[in-house]
Amino acid sequence: MDIDPRRLRILHEVARRGGVMKAAESLHLTPSAVSQQLAQLEREVGLALVDRSQRRVALTPAGRVLAVHAERIEEQLAEARQELNRFTERLSGPVTIAAFHTVIRHLLVPALSDLAVRHPRITPVIRELLGPGAMRELRLGGVDLVVAERDTSRPAGSPPSISRHALLDDEYRIVAPPAWASTVRTVADLAELPWVAGLPDQACGQALERLAQLHGFTPRRAHVIGEFPPVLALVAAGQGVAIVPSLALLDVPPGEVEVTRVRGVGARRIEALTRVSRTTSGEPDPVQAVVVEALAEAAAGAARQVGELSGPGGGES
Repeated sequence: MDIDPRRLRILHEVARRGGVMKAAESLHLTPSAVSQQLAQLEREVGLALVDRSQRRVALTPAGRVLAVHAERIEEQLAEARQELNRFTERLSGPVTIAAFHTVIRHLLVPALSDLAVRHPRITPVIRELLGPGAMRELRLGGVDLVVAERDTSRPAGSPPSISRHALLDDEYRIVAPPAWASTVRTVADLAELPWVAGLPDQACGQALERLAQLHGFTPRRAHVIGEFPPVLALVAAGQGVAIVPSLALLDVPPGEVEVTRVRGVGARRIEALTRVSRTTSGEPDPVQAVVVEALAEAAAGAARQVGELSGPGGGES
């Protein structure tokens, strides 16, 4: 019985993704191509691996058994690649990174430039993902590394299979339309103003909720926006005040919004998340390790830029 390991990878993906359509999307294949490869694998093993009698494709008992072995083979190949990388000074291979707008702009772009010089054989692939979707892809192996954010007041709460690497504590600032700035000196001045609020499950949305609870007011959320460029554009247009991280202010032209004197709002922590290695050594994957190192250096550079931002300071909270 000759089994093509490439087809085992497809079976493994169908098993962990829960269907042909999602497996095809993950593997960048058409559903038809995935179905054809599964049919060929069935011919190779002489057993039905997929139950096609139901509306949704499911694995047969034989298919589930073979999928378990396929997962072990995938893990062994990943460990082999990791061990072989230790024998060469020139690391190589793809690394898929999930991140979001401000991190891509201010951390990943400079980190990729650094990697291209130091490790030209590493091939980074960026996917714009955040939140639960990014974590799911990390657990499933759809991405190798996630750059995530969380409000520093919230616990990390990651499972033991995930390793966290702190990159940057990005201080929140409250911004206002320039015409309003002189009237905003304390949190009390914000209580009656409209807000361009962040999404509830994102760090800035959580920061606003925490600030409101701490100071006993109910924010009037005139707009609820997830990305910082439209948030800042709405603030500049006089639509409200907003909490944004300092990193997002690096792209704002002078005078477009006013950074208020209100401080002590907290920060979001930007972290690189990787899966814990299954090798006996327990050491991190060397390709992912150099990507994390490049991100840390880019974060240090971004922190210096943030420190040079002009604006009022030392105000009340």
